[in-house]
Amino acid sequence: MELENIVANTVLLKAREGGGGNRKGKSKKWKQMLQFPHISLCEELRQTLEKDYHSLCEKQPIGRLLFRQFCDTRPELGRCVRFLDAVAEYEVTPDEKREECGQQLIEKYLNPKSEECVPELPEELVASCTERLQQEPCKELFKSCTKLIHDYLSVAPFADYIDSMYFNRFLQWKWLERQPVTKNTFRQYRVLGKGGFGEQKLCSLFCVSKMYACKKLEKKRIKKRKGESMALNEKQILEKVNSRFVVSLAYAYETKDALCLVLTLMNGGDLKFHIYHMGDAGFDENRAVFYAAEICCGLEDLHRERIVYRDLKPENILLDDHGHIRISDLGLAVHVPEDQTIKGRVGTVGYMAPEVVKNERYTFSPDWWALGCLLYEMIEGQSPFQQRKKKIKREEVERLVKEVEEEYSSKFSEEAKSLCRVLSTQLLVKDPSERLGCRGGGASEVKAHPLFRSINFKRLEAGMLEAPFIPDPQAIYCKDVLDIEQFSTVKGVELEPKDSSFYSKVSTGSVSIPWQNEMIETECFTELNVFYTDGPVPPDLDWRGQPSPQPKQGLLQRLFGRQDCCGNCSDSEEEPTRL
Repeated sequence: MELENIVANTVLLKAREGGGGNRKGKSKKWKQMLQFPHISLCEELRQTLEKDYHSLCEKQPIGRLLFRQFCDTRPELGRCVRFLDAVAEYEVTPDEKREECGQQLIEKYLNPKSEECVPELPEELVASCTERLQQEPCKELFKSCTKLIHDYLSVAPFADYIDSMYFNRFLQWKWLERQPVTKNTFRQYRVLGKGGFGEQKLCSLFCVSKMYACKKLEKKRIKKRKGESMALNEKQILEKVNSRFVVSLAYAYETKDALCLVLTLMNGGDLKFHIYHMGDAGFDENRAVFYAAEICCGLEDLHRERIVYRDLKPENILLDDHGHIRISDLGLAVHVPEDQTIKGRVGTVGYMAPEVVKNERYTFSPDWWALGCLLYEMIEGQSPFQQRKKKIKREEVERLVKEVEEEYSSKFSEEAKSLCRVLSTQLLVKDPSERLGCRGGGASEVKAHPLFRSINFKRLEAGMLEAPFIPDPQAIYCKDVLDIEQFSTVKGVELEPKDSSFYSKVSTGSVSIPWQNEMIETECFTELNVFYTDGPVPPDLDWRGQPSPQPKQGLLQRLFGRQDCCGNCSDSEEEPTRL
């Protein structure tokens, strides 16, 4: 039996490493599987796609790159794009170097004598930026300038881009993005764990070998527990949120027996494992503060979409290969309507805020309370209101949450007491109206606390800060396959045709931003997105040429011929679905 676990872990490690050579782990037929359609097949997309500058040219990664390639063909637009890139670099420059970086930016792009000068910006705005830079080089110094440039690009240049071959190529990428996704799109590996409705497995894409975690929701189990609204809610929230600090939904598909959510793979384990099973319980202050800062950013991104998380605890915070965290398991998250409050006694005992325990109405306050609990636990090595492995009745824990102040042991250094205790106390205030993060400023209140004075949040949000702990790439931070309990067979439940309406709402295929990021990260975009410099238009973008029809198959070919899902063969036993 131990051999089974060794084999499963060996396969997992081999899959993580990917393949070598020129293909870098890609399928032999990956270019055929990602072959562009002829532009004439994208006309329906052209008519139905919303022509929004922010969505097409800023939010969507491939759209952003193609718009910038278009701008590079016109000098006046290329200068605008380079100016925007320079401002982005200025914003993430370390504090001690920001003034020098700002001076170089002004000299290059805002000086009328410079060849790179951007004339679209008025002189008074330039003068104001120059003066403010000398007084205080803040990160938001050029915010008004970038808004004006985007306003300029979103009118005539954007209209010209829509009529260009670069936008046609974007339509081809969108066509690929919207191709059907099935179980044959992925390779399945070992079980990673289990959730409320099914197993979680390691998987990878056939064509590019990018690794993901596949969360299976068994259809019969969902129906028996009446979990349809909970499953759909989690899927829709994951699809909506695009954050470096929250797990991303990349694909959603269905099989005969299950709905499958394909999520960001986090190889580094969860914070609960690292707090309690990696030496002495708890972290040093610097590591705890770093994780708290990243969690704060994740909560800010959720709250920006008016989503309250409601289940912040160590086991729901996962580490990636580089030691950065993401918030996971959004099953209890819910949307808070504008100018409204919600009510719900949900969460995990010991992390639920007093207002949740009392079943009072709230908006985002429970998340800031839970952050205080988690910060305390990361330093102390135990939760503030219950002791690990000691059974305490739920009613007693809830009484402690409502009435008792947390205690700080000798594990908190004097510096930690003066910083962490103040922050934790402010986050663990019983009255939500007085709690840090709930006084009108949201996450900015928490970020401004002196505890985070060493954190450059712009650089953190750009992924430019190194994590204090890097997981071992040869370690398996999950249970042995034999230790993961098997689900019992669901009895007494039958699937009906009417259930397909719910299934279709969940299994919607690829999610735009993660899919496009995947194409860029795996270098598929670079290799496929080829234009002829000062030459003919690529055949697939040439309106004069129509796509050649597929040759008709004879009867014997249809009966006995090898059937490919997309007209392309694969180097695997199962046929992959074309992406």
